[in-house]
Amino acid sequence: MEKLIRLVLENFTVFLLMVGLIHSGLWLWRSPKNRHRGDIIEALLAYFLLYSVAISYFYNFVVHVFFGEAIAQFIGWADSPFQAEVGFASLGFAVIGILAFRGSFDLRLAAVVGPACFLWGAAAGHIWQIWHTSNLAPGNAGTVLYTDILIPVIGFALLKLQQKYPFRS
Repeated sequence: MEKLIRLVLENFTVFLLMVGLIHSGLWLWRSPKNRHRGDIIEALLAYFLLYSVAISYFYNFVVHVFFGEAIAQFIGWADSPFQAEVGFASLGFAVIGILAFRGSFDLRLAAVVGPACFLWGAAAGHIWQIWHTSNLAPGNAGTVLYTDILIPVIGFALLKLQQKYPFRS
């Protein structure tokens, strides 16, 4: 059980993305069967924002603010007062994610754009660390690196689909 918990905590971005997909599926399964494409996109985008933005960034807030030394070690970096700053920025993204869960398209766009800037910047930093310092720590060169790139791509794709197939209900 300890190994499973560790796996989830170390790969929280993938875990929360999967939970969001499962929750979307459950919502669609329980909804009326005469669904439109917009209903499916709404479920996918709403639960993506709830899990991959709101909950993911709240988790990031907690680990960077309250467990900064441990998370710095996991990333392969020295602990620093900037840990708290990253944590509080993450708290801001978490709040935007909660507001965007059932919010307007513009609010949802903001909930994807802000984290995308952060995540793609973080990915560039991770790649720089790998290249220049050979930092292959799991929090630098592992799953986090890939999801730093892919989570914004998924968010932008879902936003584009929502523009094409608006929610009707």
